[in-house]
Amino acid sequence: MNLSSQPLSLPQSAKIYVSGHAGMVGSAIVRRLIKSGYKNIITRSHAELDLLDQRATLDFMKRERPDYIFCAAAKVGGIVANNRYRAEFIYQNLMVQANLIHSAYLSDVRRLLFLGSSCVYPRDCPQPIREEYLLSSPLEATNEPYAVAKITGIKMCEAYNAQYGTQYVSVMPTNLYGPYDNYDLENSHVLPALLRKTHEAMMRGDKTITVWGSGRPMREFLHVSDMADACVFLMENNISNGIYNIGSGNDVSIKHLADVIMKTVGFRGNVVFDSSKPDGTPRKWLDVSRMVNLGWLAKVSLEVGVQATYHDYVKYVSEHRNVHREVSAHEGKG
Repeated sequence: MNLSSQPLSLPQSAKIYVSGHAGMVGSAIVRRLIKSGYKNIITRSHAELDLLDQRATLDFMKRERPDYIFCAAAKVGGIVANNRYRAEFIYQNLMVQANLIHSAYLSDVRRLLFLGSSCVYPRDCPQPIREEYLLSSPLEATNEPYAVAKITGIKMCEAYNAQYGTQYVSVMPTNLYGPYDNYDLENSHVLPALLRKTHEAMMRGDKTITVWGSGRPMREFLHVSDMADACVFLMENNISNGIYNIGSGNDVSIKHLADVIMKTVGFRGNVVFDSSKPDGTPRKWLDVSRMVNLGWLAKVSLEVGVQATYHDYVKYVSEHRNVHREVSAHEGKG
């Protein structure tokens, strides 16, 4: 069933709430909606609305009555953060998504799209990973609390659809990267962390960079603009239930990713893989045939996406350096 030529069902006058709009995925969804002419987009900062607060979330939803919701708010991080802050990852994600989904139902929200993660799938899945492999075997231990929280969100959507007749759909993105990513070396995902590490090594004139693990694990990467496009595509084409993998359709080794990043940054040294550190899941390659059959394909290649992301990172570094200088100058005026 190819939907690419079908009339769209998401009216441009619709009231659309994007939770987590300041994050990488949420901001990309907002940009994609604006580009397509949607003008009635609702956003709230954390200071304006704490999604951990059930009453505040319900009051907001009852007051605003959005027609459509993109649930992009989440606590996210890389392998180190997931393993270190296990309690925070399961608690905050469970609370935010439960408050959003239940409040949406109580407020008669027509449609909702819930963003999960490819880490919901078992550690040792057959490859590529199909949506029906969910809960078929044990999860990867390092990110189990986060994965359990996201699986709960998927099952909430399914349960509300079955009992209440709602139209809530779940998407499982692969590893995302792009503008407004988190470049913290401990709490970010592999691509932005490696991009920063390589840039800083080049600036210092280092001869080597060290990367966690063996370099052999295979990972699939998707530019966040493609992710946003897929989310809006599903809403516009009235996909009202089920689980959909969102990915590029290709995976590469961490070693290959490091090579692409070094070439992009211009780092001419060597990479050393620290095999004493965990690799995480050996391979995560999503079967995206459901989306392909609907008529959607990713457009941004890894090389083009990394180049654009590096430009974003350089801008990020420049802006933060200027902020630091302004603060230092102000403090010096005492």
